[in-house]
Amino acid sequence: MNLKIVGSIAIVAGTAIGAGMLALPLATAAMGLVPALMLMIVVWAISAYTSLLMLEVNLRSGIGDNLHVITGKSLGRKGQIVQSLSFLSLLFALTAAYLTGGADLLMLKAKTWFDIVLDNQTAVLLFTFILGGFAALGVHWIDKLSRALFSTMVVLLALVLVFLLPEVSYSALAQRAATNSLTAVWLSAIPVVVTSFGFHVCIATLVRYLDGDVPSLRKVLLIGSTIPLFCYVLWLLVTLGTVGGEAIAGFNGSLSKLISTLQEISAQPLISKFIGLFADLALITSFLGVTMSLFDFNAELIRAQNSWGGRTQTWLLTFLPPLACALFVPEGFIALLGFAAIPLVVITVFLPAIIAMKQRAQASVGYQVSGGNAALWLLMLMGSVIIVAQLYAAT
Repeated sequence: MNLKIVGSIAIVAGTAIGAGMLALPLATAAMGLVPALMLMIVVWAISAYTSLLMLEVNLRSGIGDNLHVITGKSLGRKGQIVQSLSFLSLLFALTAAYLTGGADLLMLKAKTWFDIVLDNQTAVLLFTFILGGFAALGVHWIDKLSRALFSTMVVLLALVLVFLLPEVSYSALAQRAATNSLTAVWLSAIPVVVTSFGFHVCIATLVRYLDGDVPSLRKVLLIGSTIPLFCYVLWLLVTLGTVGGEAIAGFNGSLSKLISTLQEISAQPLISKFIGLFADLALITSFLGVTMSLFDFNAELIRAQNSWGGRTQTWLLTFLPPLACALFVPEGFIALLGFAAIPLVVITVFLPAIIAMKQRAQASVGYQVSGGNAALWLLMLMGSVIIVAQLYAAT
């Protein structure tokens, strides 16, 4: 396996692993471990299949085409509008989610380190203006920073898992929160789990990077999507097996409560610090990647000048909508990640499936994911279930 393939696998895994990982225990605690693992495996299978489907439509359209160009070729201007609105909605929702989660962790840090009590609005504003400023620096600086932070995060995750796995107890794993409706629990968890496996935005870049080599790309996508599954399983074992599903369900989606409880369980002060730093880096790396993409998308949308004035205008368009959401929905981390599943499903399920059907009708040559059109219809049915689940969870 050459270095380009190894690096590409790391890109896929790194795009998926991030702040969504922190939300998984909060979203699935009420289900119990075994149902949560079953749900994750199903979502992983859907995610892996849709990645191969996006590989197919990319190769048929042309190496180097992004999803916007591919959509335009097959579905015209109306399809591009749907794709653009979905992409914009996804990035706005994720940015708002990371602002709420980041503010939650910032309040915890201020209290723990400096004995300062921050209110939510102040924490949101501080997090936005301190870390949000990196978005205006450009991809060159964010790329360097993100690589360093992600590498550190992976090391910290490994250390946290090694030291906390011995603390896992069977009685804690067996806990399941009391609930009147298991259906509601499942429907609330599905969108968050789906969002945690969202790595598809990097596929077009990888197709170009690996020159359309199908065997290598299949290997990259399948291995790269399996690494997050492995990490998520271990993370759920550690969190549900130490804190307990019933206790986590009682946190009401509070990320700071989950992290502080894990720190209390750790018998060593150094590991406690590792847990806090891992949570910080998981959220920050995701935040930087998402806001960089949103900033660039907005700059292209409004054709902003590459000047201080133009970048300031783009920055305001990038952060004001999610900032308003974070200020008025202070406990929206889980809810916003769940909402992101709707545009994500449009981008990774419905559009690729419809495009693939049109492409297959026009030509039968080229790489084609197995299952035929029947699999595509089944995939869109599953996508509809995910959307319905999120709409139900939002009511």
